[in-house]
Amino acid sequence: MPFYHSLGKIPHKRHTQFRKPDGGLYAEQLFSTEGFSSDSSLLYHTYAPTDIIQVGEPYGVQPKIAEEKMLKHRSFQGFKVVPEKDYLTSRKAVLVNSDVEISLASPQESTKDYFFKNADADEVIFIHEGSGKLKTPYGSLDFAYGDYLVVPRGTIYQIHFDRPDNRLFIVESFSPVRFPKKYLSPFGQLLEHSPYCERDIRAPMDLETHDEKGDFLMLIKKQGQLYTFHYGHHPFDVIGWDGCCYPFAFSIHDFEPITGRVHQPPPVHLTFEGRNFVICSFVPRLFDYHPQSIPAPYNHSNIDSDELLYYVDGDFMSRKHVTRGQMTLHPGGIPHGPHPGAVERSLGARETKELAVMVDTFHPLKTTQTALEIEDETYIMSWAE
Repeated sequence: MPFYHSLGKIPHKRHTQFRKPDGGLYAEQLFSTEGFSSDSSLLYHTYAPTDIIQVGEPYGVQPKIAEEKMLKHRSFQGFKVVPEKDYLTSRKAVLVNSDVEISLASPQESTKDYFFKNADADEVIFIHEGSGKLKTPYGSLDFAYGDYLVVPRGTIYQIHFDRPDNRLFIVESFSPVRFPKKYLSPFGQLLEHSPYCERDIRAPMDLETHDEKGDFLMLIKKQGQLYTFHYGHHPFDVIGWDGCCYPFAFSIHDFEPITGRVHQPPPVHLTFEGRNFVICSFVPRLFDYHPQSIPAPYNHSNIDSDELLYYVDGDFMSRKHVTRGQMTLHPGGIPHGPHPGAVERSLGARETKELAVMVDTFHPLKTTQTALEIEDETYIMSWAE
């Protein structure tokens, strides 16, 4: 999905001899999430990326589904997810279907003792609280509050936090995460009407080549199992790479809102898309400027999608009692809209300071056991207040 980028040393021509100072060959690796038919990158390793020295027994990490089917407006208090030291065990799946897994995490420690690879899904990691570095064979990405980290499936990474109090909202996509088609030219450039451009996309920097042998633990997620692999060299042994398939960062604060004389529909907030779902960004913006406009969103029917809204910060004039980290789920099949009194309160308002991430799925979401543990069961009746 990103544009062409290159770091480190690479040969003049691909698939040709590229030798180390001692005369040996660097090991070339093609990396793509869709075989040979889509964007890819070429990485040049100091050691062969197949250098496995030991394989352990896998163990299950499949989400525990609590409800396969439901039709009810729901609310979940995301900050009730208890912090845990380890990054992977802190990730708690809340809502899932065959296209996405949506998780909350509050990790306290960096992944310095192991490396992680999600072999099933692209990951979109939204940083609600915390800062640090995402380290990969492609180089490092600094991250902070409001950043989306987009990590293609199969990317090896470590995540290093600056402090122990971190809050993450994570979307795992079983299809490639892309820039929306409506923002792209036929040749892949972000067009003038797009709410962000290439200048806003941050590619990896500061490539570090680790020429180290030893025993390096890698945890690989595949089909609900976590596999343990031991490699005989440091996974970040890349001397150089180039291509169009790599992790990147984009800040929600760089999303430029689209406004109008009357209230604009949710697709104007579109940020990323995958198979059967989209991710949208709601950011501070001016309200509608028609003299008789109604800034509050109108009631609308969810027939073909489930709408999940993750509240980040700010004021939300359409809804009462909103807290940071709260998630609301409005399933397909019943309408939803502003709480009683919200429409009248919105009249004459000039702007909103809200910050939120929305995920719309076109197949129903299933709730997990974790979701039930953090649910506000009174939410379904909140329109009757």
